[in-house]
Amino acid sequence: MIDYVNKFSLAGKSAIVTGGAGLIGREIVKALAQARSRVVVADIEEEKAKHLVEELVRVGLDAQYAYFDITDMEHLQGHITGLTRRLGYIDIWVNCAYPRTSDWGKRVEEVSLESWRKNVDMHLNSYAFASKYVAEEMKARGGTIINFGSIYGVLGGDFTVYEGTEMTLPMAYAAIKGGIINLSRYLASYFGGYNIRVNSICPGGVFDNQTPVFVQNYSKKIPLKRMAQPEEIAAVVLFLASDAASYITGATIMVDGGWSAV
Repeated sequence: MIDYVNKFSLAGKSAIVTGGAGLIGREIVKALAQARSRVVVADIEEEKAKHLVEELVRVGLDAQYAYFDITDMEHLQGHITGLTRRLGYIDIWVNCAYPRTSDWGKRVEEVSLESWRKNVDMHLNSYAFASKYVAEEMKARGGTIINFGSIYGVLGGDFTVYEGTEMTLPMAYAAIKGGIINLSRYLASYFGGYNIRVNSICPGGVFDNQTPVFVQNYSKKIPLKRMAQPEEIAAVVLFLASDAASYITGATIMVDGGWSAV
């Protein structure tokens, strides 16, 4: 009889989560660690990351910190090679980092070409080359890469959810996330023969103490009538990272409470 529960175990596997100290990233780190992987919190936020590592190590889980700036394109390959040598191998790589410029969130009419180019370079290009370099490292024994897209990489924006707030959907965000999703399909096709799986997760809105007006507007749109919690995204990452998803690659997984269904 197949041991289905054991398929979700990550015992003996090494995992790296970029942006691992962030809102969603920290829950991904916890999920992978609890599934018994050796997990690295790869982030520029050293204090937050080290606090998370201490929290996990205190309860007997295997976690460590590595300073990692995904936007440092000139040294990106060297940093990934260094992490591979440090761990021996990389089985799981999660691109959850969310780099952006200080003027992120401006309305379309206010977006400059310079800002557009910088955000695409920081986010889309860094995901692309991090995935490429990691896949090259994984060739010898296979592995899985999980990239973070968004519902807005698949669908157009519903700007009514921002009414009564200062928020908006940045134009660059839609282009970046759409690019990441199709990039993941491409890499899944190209590296599939090496037993490397590449998938995208597309979350809907995740609750992060946004203004009540936005939360109300957004929740009305969702069949489940609420925003996501970070752990609900992390659980899907855990599934895709595990052998339970061994025949899933090139997929775009919507984790949006039904947003894309209506």
